[in-house]
Amino acid sequence: MKTYPVAVSLSLAFALLAGTVLAANVKSGPQVDQTLPGPFHPLNVNGPNAGEKQCLYCANGDNPVAMIFAREVSPVLTDLIRKLDAACVKNERHGMGSFVVFCSDKKGLEQQLKQLAEQSRLKEVVLAIDNPAGPTAYQVSRDADITVVLYKNRTVKANFAFKKGEMTEQDVQKILADLPMILPPK
Repeated sequence: MKTYPVAVSLSLAFALLAGTVLAANVKSGPQVDQTLPGPFHPLNVNGPNAGEKQCLYCANGDNPVAMIFAREVSPVLTDLIRKLDAACVKNERHGMGSFVVFCSDKKGLEQQLKQLAEQSRLKEVVLAIDNPAGPTAYQVSRDADITVVLYKNRTVKANFAFKKGEMTEQDVQKILADLPMILPPK
């Protein structure tokens, strides 16, 4: 009979811990199995349309894509961008694309992103800037610092959203591990 209160206490502690972990998550951007809402035109900082407002959704068509909405540059995001660029180069024959839309009106951001593109020697990932809310139809949460959406045929296959300072190297590895969800089988 004494084990019953212990079991109940452990169950409650686990439920509270799980609730805390789940509460830390944030819902942002199009969700799994949703069709992307369509075109939007951020300012492209690098790539073939640098300096112009161009639709990256349109440019990528039905190809496999890693789309990121971010609020600011961080070391872990920079690491993800570099690794996605390498994945795009490796999967060029499949038309894999990737772009990062910074939802911000921070002064100097365009220059900062140009430097990031140059220093990282980005070949495929396009960095772009949109308004702080992001494209309305994409429902980018203001609580999300980084939202990663993996899609193909304009349908979401995976979604990851992180509050400021939450994304870790383990999360980067998980995102990269999920790339086969949008790429053709080997």
